[in-house]
Amino acid sequence: MPLAVLAMAFTTFLVVANIIAVKIVSLGRWEVSVSFIAYPLTFLVTDTISEVYGRRTVAIVVWTGFALSLLVVLLTYVGGIIPAASFWEGQGAYDDILGSVPRIVLASMVAYLISQNNDVILFHIIKKVTKDKHLWLRNNGSTMVSQALDSAVFVSIAFAGTVPGGVLWELIYVQYVIKLGIAALDTPLIYALVGFVRRIEGKQSVQA
Repeated sequence: MPLAVLAMAFTTFLVVANIIAVKIVSLGRWEVSVSFIAYPLTFLVTDTISEVYGRRTVAIVVWTGFALSLLVVLLTYVGGIIPAASFWEGQGAYDDILGSVPRIVLASMVAYLISQNNDVILFHIIKKVTKDKHLWLRNNGSTMVSQALDSAVFVSIAFAGTVPGGVLWELIYVQYVIKLGIAALDTPLIYALVGFVRRIEGKQSVQA
């Protein structure tokens, strides 16, 4: 049961991040994609699954999330091409927001496959080197590297040609800094979450 809940939470955070990523917000003097409120949480969930259930299980979750995100793109596209009712005036807004989803999801999926697989691999390398100790180190270490890859790849594909070059680099930098902050804050959460899941499952960490 905990694994199913974690998998659903992961997919929810991923799909929501893909949909809202088209919106760029200002945080003081910085601009950033609003997806930062959801996407970093996917790493918290995958690290928890990695820690408790192992590398094979988290790989299944990651690839399932990939497939479901592609399904969202397909359904969003089909919803857009079905003729609207004559009285409905929201087609322009639909196209402006959800019409951008395919490019956003393409960017997200490329970044996702690179960063999530890197996160899983690096997490287990650190876990092996530290002999299953220092959960905080593998959680933060794997996430720091993975989020750097994710931010650079996602922003480059999603927004290249649509925003000035200076803004593009700013988006990458600010998004990464925010994600690092969230990653640091989620350290107590992963200890609590891993402990909670272990108590329910009655198991310790899986080594592979």
